[in-house]
Amino acid sequence: MMPLVLIPGIQGRWEYMRQTVGALSAHFQVVTFSLRGDTIDDYAGQVLRALDDRQIDRAVICGVSFGGLVALRFAATSPDRTTALVMASTPGPGWHLRPRHQLYARWPWIFGPLFLVETPWRLRAELSMALPDSRARWAFKLGALRTLTTAPPSLRAMAARARLIERLNVRADCDRVTAPTLVVTGEPQLDHVVSADGSSEYATLIRGARRAILERTGHVGTMARPDVFADVVHQFTVAADASVQPPAGNDRDQRRPGSPKRQRREDGGPERTRGSAPTPGRVA
Repeated sequence: MMPLVLIPGIQGRWEYMRQTVGALSAHFQVVTFSLRGDTIDDYAGQVLRALDDRQIDRAVICGVSFGGLVALRFAATSPDRTTALVMASTPGPGWHLRPRHQLYARWPWIFGPLFLVETPWRLRAELSMALPDSRARWAFKLGALRTLTTAPPSLRAMAARARLIERLNVRADCDRVTAPTLVVTGEPQLDHVVSADGSSEYATLIRGARRAILERTGHVGTMARPDVFADVVHQFTVAADASVQPPAGNDRDQRRPGSPKRQRREDGGPERTRGSAPTPGRVA
């Protein structure tokens, strides 16, 4: 299987993405970890160490939310180790904390619990659309609550990561990316965490990047509809791999599995996944 590194979001714990790991594992050799460090280069260094520790030459680098910025930095600085780049619901260029969240980030030990308490309220509309069956919604919420008790995030680290986002020069990183890139967002009206339109800007800034929209999701589509997300990523990587395969009988360009050449592709509009049940999307 093609290796894929999955980088978690601002909470920093991979455990919140167990369902996503399971769905992706049907198509990829998934490597993931919890975030450790203080700078974006610290986190990108974790990706490099994860590959080196497993003796993996190259991999698909997939980051969710804050993890998308880590994936972007890695792809920009380690192009020879990046088979493809996937950025899902990533804070867009120019992203800034809302005024009350600036307060939360300044004193996380006081206001952090309030941020956690209001999270279900922000996600209620999205979860109603992504999981129309009430039993599925309750199962999702209870699973998140269990993870919160068994893998509690560091409020201080979350606040530091939120402040870090505002200082990043993501445009410079975008200019350096050479790997095939997929930018995934949810529905703009359902993402109440980051702007889906802002996230979509990466498809313009990274030359040849493709876009995909996970319908009936907002910010947590990678977790609420993991099978759909996994199918979209798989189809994208298959198409990217096929686009760089050498003609039959050409043995001058032999590559190891999971290590296709990088190729810039023509820009295209977003592909959307449809249907009430998780069905594969298509990224052309």
